[in-house]
Amino acid sequence: MEPISLETIQQHIDSHLSNGIQISQDAFGVFNCELDIKHLYQFVHFLYKDEVLAINFLTDLCGVHYPDQKNKEIGVVYHLQSMKHQLRLRVKVFVSENKPEVPSLTGIYGSANWMERETYDFYGVQFLGHPNLKRILNMDEMLAFPMRKEFPLEDPNREDKIDYQFGR
Repeated sequence: MEPISLETIQQHIDSHLSNGIQISQDAFGVFNCELDIKHLYQFVHFLYKDEVLAINFLTDLCGVHYPDQKNKEIGVVYHLQSMKHQLRLRVKVFVSENKPEVPSLTGIYGSANWMERETYDFYGVQFLGHPNLKRILNMDEMLAFPMRKEFPLEDPNREDKIDYQFGR
């Protein structure tokens, strides 16, 4: 089967959705788009149900913390794939650190369940509508989210790592 071109994908999405979603392609052949959070569920649901694109597999879902991006500190990245067309699509959404709420995709992809729980556990993203959002790897009593870049890399109180001992 012949691969689908970027232009074909863009035209198909534009003809069915009126959100103005722009798709690009990187050097490795992966298609990319960044969405506003309010369009995420509708867009992914369209991709899943659409018979032309047939993007029917959630490969990965992960969180990212960009502390320097004002009001877009927390990112959630979805890697979607069409087995029929060997097409890969990376979808990114960003939310504020103060209100890290993203709609859950467990209603579309059942495999999103554990990936969303892991992202909640490490980044604190609240997946709205998730059936059982709780920590899976860290202790329930833990208040912080360890993958956020909020802590120094080294403990300043350690005496076995004094800078002058390392020529710093």
